[in-house]
Amino acid sequence: MDKKLLDILCCPASKQPLLLLSSDQLDRMNAAIGAGTAVQLDGQPVHKPLKEALITRDGKLVYRIDDGIPVLLAEEAVAAASIDGLAA
Repeated sequence: MDKKLLDILCCPASKQPLLLLSSDQLDRMNAAIGAGTAVQLDGQPVHKPLKEALITRDGKLVYRIDDGIPVLLAEEAVAAASIDGLAA
C-alpha cells in the first residue's frame, strides 16, 4: 500500500488513523476467516482470505484491502476483539 495514501486514511467510524496489519495479525485474521468466525459489523461473515488489511490505531476495527484499494465502509469492518489475539 502506498505510504502517502496510508498517511491520509482514517477510520470512517472513529476517525482513528489506520495502520497496515502485521503479518502475524493477518495470519490470525485469515485463521478466523477459515474457521468461519470472522464477521463484519453488519453481521455478514467474511469468506475470502485477506492479502492486506488495515487496523485502527486503537486496534478495534479491521478494514480489508481489495486489489490495493482500502474498503473503508464502516459496516464492512471487522471488530478486532472478535478475532483471537488480534485486538490491542
